[in-house]
Amino acid sequence: MNQLREDLPPHIKRFFNRIKNYLDTELYFYGSVTRSDYVPQKSDIDVAIFTDNEYSTISKLQHVLHVKRSDFDKIVWKLNGKMIHGYKIKCEKRTGINCEIAIYNEEYKETLLEDYTKPMKSKSWLVFILLFLLKLFYYYIPILPKTHYAHLKRKVLNEIVDKKETVFFVLKPDKY
Repeated sequence: MNQLREDLPPHIKRFFNRIKNYLDTELYFYGSVTRSDYVPQKSDIDVAIFTDNEYSTISKLQHVLHVKRSDFDKIVWKLNGKMIHGYKIKCEKRTGINCEIAIYNEEYKETLLEDYTKPMKSKSWLVFILLFLLKLFYYYIPILPKTHYAHLKRKVLNEIVDKKETVFFVLKPDKY
């Protein structure tokens, strides 16, 4: 899960290696970039960073990404009965790389890594087929609006993969 895909362009590999080296920590890739439903140049690349000090990691990311603190959103999950707090930043507009970086405290690592690998562990052909069809109708035959695509993708990943009590909130910087 923390290996970069071999088929990613060199500039994307350099981008993530620069972040990894600057932060001196492991980057954990998850989502479609770790599965067969990744669509090059369309799907985003999801990355998690686990740390003992989220604020220090955010400060370092601000420096390496050349962004402001207010560019980071606070996120709150209720995942299988456990409350998880963290931060995330969408990088495409700022870096030209379509990725989302999430920063969590080390205490959530085991829970989140298990959650991130659930779709791959289930090896459900139904999940892969449904994700393929959703991406086909969103990216290639664009008849599915983004809101419908996101809703249906969440349903596939949460209900078919059997996540229980998954609730996810994003709080914009001016709200906290």
